[in-house]
Amino acid sequence: MKSILIAIALLVSGLTYGQTAEEYFNRAFDKVELGNYKLAIVYLSSAIELNPNYTDAYVYRGNSKVELGNYRGAIPDYNKAIELHPNRANAYYSRGIAKMKLTDYRGAIDDYSKAIELNPNYANAYYNRGKSKGILEDDRGAIADYSKAIELNPNNADAYMHRGLYKLLLGQKDEGCMDLSKAGELGCNEAYDWIKKSCN
Repeated sequence: MKSILIAIALLVSGLTYGQTAEEYFNRAFDKVELGNYKLAIVYLSSAIELNPNYTDAYVYRGNSKVELGNYRGAIPDYNKAIELHPNRANAYYSRGIAKMKLTDYRGAIDDYSKAIELNPNYANAYYNRGKSKGILEDDRGAIADYSKAIELNPNNADAYMHRGLYKLLLGQKDEGCMDLSKAGELGCNEAYDWIKKSCN
């Protein structure tokens, strides 16, 4: 019995011995797909240990930390990814998400702006920058960003809903209500609650 246990232990250890950084990254990617972010972080950390310049591993480890609510812990991973590859739009975007979660809206806007500078078609960066601007009461700036997000992704129901709400705030009732209607048409049920409150 003891020899069987030793054989199993050797087999299990052999499965991970000699893994490359890419293999650890691929294992982590599979875990991310399954929502197992804790184990993904373990594999990504192993990938980084083997290759300290593995930009994707830092980004994914940061994303996994964000999914677990560790926003402060994610930021150093994004910082390292940006240090290694300053033209990675998704690293700035992801750091912006973490900053938003930490209520650093101005810092988030800076990161989304950099992501947009690097990738002018980054619809989600416009959308989230609009959210940050709205929180900081830059209503017109928020509308402009939601409009660009809609231009790039015409099926973004949330962008229509938020743009509609800011138009209502600015007294543009007809346009705001039309945006809310479009949001509802695209599947955002919350939009109909706002229509009931504000558009009749």
